[in-house]
Amino acid sequence: MSVSIARCIDHSLLNPTMTDAELRAGCELARRLGTASVCIKPYAVKLCAEILAGSNVAVSTVIGFPQGSNTTEVKVFEADQACRDGAKELDMVVNVGKVLSGDWAYVEADIRAVVDTAHRYGAITKVIFENDFLPNDDLKIRLCEICRKVGAEFVKTSTGFSKGGATVADIALMRRTVGSELGVKASGGVKGLDDARKMVEAGATRIGASVGVKIAQEAAGKTPAPAKASAY
Repeated sequence: MSVSIARCIDHSLLNPTMTDAELRAGCELARRLGTASVCIKPYAVKLCAEILAGSNVAVSTVIGFPQGSNTTEVKVFEADQACRDGAKELDMVVNVGKVLSGDWAYVEADIRAVVDTAHRYGAITKVIFENDFLPNDDLKIRLCEICRKVGAEFVKTSTGFSKGGATVADIALMRRTVGSELGVKASGGVKGLDDARKMVEAGATRIGASVGVKIAQEAAGKTPAPAKASAY
């Protein structure tokens, strides 16, 4: 279980107050523990790529984060820059207002543009729905269907920067909708090993958490190192 849980973790280093020294330390610890990836603030992608070079820990970052309201052109620029800096995984936020407006043509084009950019560099895309803003399951299902259609590799519950986060019910719904074709990422509110296990049992294949290293340490039976307090 320790290996499988560690390989499900996207260790999140997105807290806006994190210093360069803290980002470096987080990358180095994730490398030692063998997490799936480190999801780092965009300006630090190059640093992360240097630290993780030669390891099996992927470099990931965020696009249109955390509100998803950037124009598609800006998201594409962010994606291109991130990939050129060394990112192999992109976590992009949908335009929630457009989802709630039912402008599905815009939503699909927005996601497709980032996915296509990532694919030009051999990178993958995780599409963040921000589920707590979505009032019904039909919207989540429609987003899952769009992500599958445009070739995204993952659907993801949340940014972790909103009022809510991943729920077992949402993970199960998203897994049922995408089947085995896409990965499902639980993010936001996953505070420890028990939470992570529940998400994996419901169908999650990745766990995004600022306490990702703590979860990996718990799974390995190690005493977690003190972590900087964070809401994310």
